[in-house]
Amino acid sequence: MIDETARRGNYDSGADYVLEYGELRFSFNERDFGQRVEQAAVKLNFVDQGLDREETEDLLELAVNGEIREPCSPLGEHVNENWEELVGPTNRSLVHWLRRLVFRGAWLDQRVKEGELDVVFDESNQTFGYIQPDRDSELIELSQEPSWGNAAYNRRERRI
Repeated sequence: MIDETARRGNYDSGADYVLEYGELRFSFNERDFGQRVEQAAVKLNFVDQGLDREETEDLLELAVNGEIREPCSPLGEHVNENWEELVGPTNRSLVHWLRRLVFRGAWLDQRVKEGELDVVFDESNQTFGYIQPDRDSELIELSQEPSWGNAAYNRRERRI
């Protein structure tokens, strides 16, 4: 008898951070998790690519703890100043979506690693997508994520 949870889903790149959902347990090293959180924030239109170390620390604290107690960068200050716009209902908060996108990315990576999904390039919109090779290679449609563009952190505006 095969243990499906051992075969499916236990993404592991280290032991610095852990996300759990049901019986799935994904563990990340610090670099992997930091990159995934930043990419999630970029995808949500909350930050631009290329955060510095202090900004990344604040974003990681937000993703892990659900708040930034003592900001160490202008990004952390921005989050705290705009908290009401960012928090929203639990399933619509920035924290929820950061965690959700990190988890979704790791889940998809694990499925690719195990051969259940393949990565393809969609020429029509110049993006990568996922297909299930055993299901006529139909492109998988991922749920649309919201945008936090209205409350986005803009490093250039903050430093002037």
